[in-house]
Amino acid sequence: MPQLFPSFPLTALVGQAPLRDALLLIAVDPSIGGVLITGPRGTAKSTAARSLADLLPDCPFVTLPLGATEERLIGALDIDEALRGGGVKFSPGLLARAHQGVLYVDEVNLLADALVDVVLDVAASGINVVERDGVSHRHAARFMLVGTMNPEEGELRPQLLDRFGLTVVLENCFDPQVRQQIVKTRLAFDLDPAAFHARCAPAQAELRQRILDARAALADVGIDDDVHDAVSALCIEAQVDGMRADLIMLRAARALAALEGSPMATRAHVERVAESVLGHRRHAPAQGASSGRPPQDTGGTAQEAREADAGNAPQSSGAGDAAPDWGYLPPEPIGTTRVKGVVPLSSKKR
Repeated sequence: MPQLFPSFPLTALVGQAPLRDALLLIAVDPSIGGVLITGPRGTAKSTAARSLADLLPDCPFVTLPLGATEERLIGALDIDEALRGGGVKFSPGLLARAHQGVLYVDEVNLLADALVDVVLDVAASGINVVERDGVSHRHAARFMLVGTMNPEEGELRPQLLDRFGLTVVLENCFDPQVRQQIVKTRLAFDLDPAAFHARCAPAQAELRQRILDARAALADVGIDDDVHDAVSALCIEAQVDGMRADLIMLRAARALAALEGSPMATRAHVERVAESVLGHRRHAPAQGASSGRPPQDTGGTAQEAREADAGNAPQSSGAGDAAPDWGYLPPEPIGTTRVKGVVPLSSKKR
């Protein structure tokens, strides 16, 4: 479907290099799992997502609205065809429309978890499977997933956050020169979008060709054991859950190598994509991991802190005590109050 209004060219985006790089990686290899863009309002999240679709030839741009139903997303039985006596027929949903294009989910943190889970599953597999309402159907759904969210409006569940391949965290710009350049560029685009696109056409064509060439060369990019060692070390250091981070980091490094025309993915490629892969998966190092035993007394200050945590409960100081009863609260007597007499109800006569 042709766009009513031209999108802002991706090559003209100012001050958001990490965002532009992440979008190019999923354009080369959608199996990376999409990119989640987080940041405050007005940081070009939506603009960049639409720019990606405008950059590529015959690339549909499909928006998943917050109020969408699961049937609209995955497809369902064609009711009209069934009522006309045509039998059971599948009616494609938004995932089918997004095939070979961009599926854009604005405010993904406000979308129902069940829908987010479906989108992420299909984005990872490239196949949409529908088994419901008498319909058994599957179709290809290979798309570039772009989700945006403002953390001030709520967080995404960790289980779903981990499913996004890459994340980019945007911040407000406080550099006067950069802010002025952003505003001047946007004003020039708003004043005459056609002329602005014409000026950016050579750069857009060059970037488009780079992406197409990278897609063609992706399968031939090699990954040696040295790169695997680097990826494993980074993921272990970050204490990530499972193996998804390792796989995505290797795919992202390979896509970056293909984009730069390199026949091999290197440690340098891994280091450049590591933060976007690990940023939302990294676990802080364990501070004094619990061993199932109470902490040992190391001084008066620590003792006072522990007594405060235990509700200032008195500790046993008997000579034969091996260790205090941490967290123990002694029973407290509770007074009783006499209740005035209650007049009994008369029994019902039979």
